[in-house]
Amino acid sequence: MTVSLSTVEDKTRATIGVRLFTVLAWVPERRALRRVHSSHPHAYPVGGEKTVEVAAGWLERCITGQEPYFGPDRAAVREIFADHELIDRLGCGAVINVPVVDDGRTLGVLNILDAEGSYDDDSVAAARSLAPLAVPALLELLEETR
Repeated sequence: MTVSLSTVEDKTRATIGVRLFTVLAWVPERRALRRVHSSHPHAYPVGGEKTVEVAAGWLERCITGQEPYFGPDRAAVREIFADHELIDRLGCGAVINVPVVDDGRTLGVLNILDAEGSYDDDSVAAARSLAPLAVPALLELLEETR
C-alpha cells in the first residue's frame, strides 16, 4: 500500500504545520517541475508545470545537490519564486523545499509554506525526515507517465 501524497501532507501538517503544501515531480528531460499534489488546487492546480523559472541557485541546491532550501521570511521567498505575490496573498512568508530522493535520484520536491517566522532549523530537519514518505507515490506517478 503506497502512502498517498495527501497522507504526506497530513503528516507534515501535524509535524511542523503548513498553510500551502505542494509536491512537484522532477522531469529531467525537460528540466521542469510538474505539480502532482496541491493543498490549494485553485491557486496551484495539479498538472501545472514550472520550466524552472526559479533561481538557478535553488535548482542547484534542491535538485542537483539534493539539499533542502529554507527561506525563513518574505524576502527569501521573493528572491526565489516568481509567484511570490500569490504566495504572499495566501498568507505565506516562509518556505521549506525538501528534495525527495530515491537511490541517489531526485524524484521531486516537497514545498512546505506557512506564515513568516513559522519555521526554523528544527522544522527543516523534521521536513527532511518526512520526504522519504513521498518516494513510493512519486515512483508510481513516474511509472504512469512513462
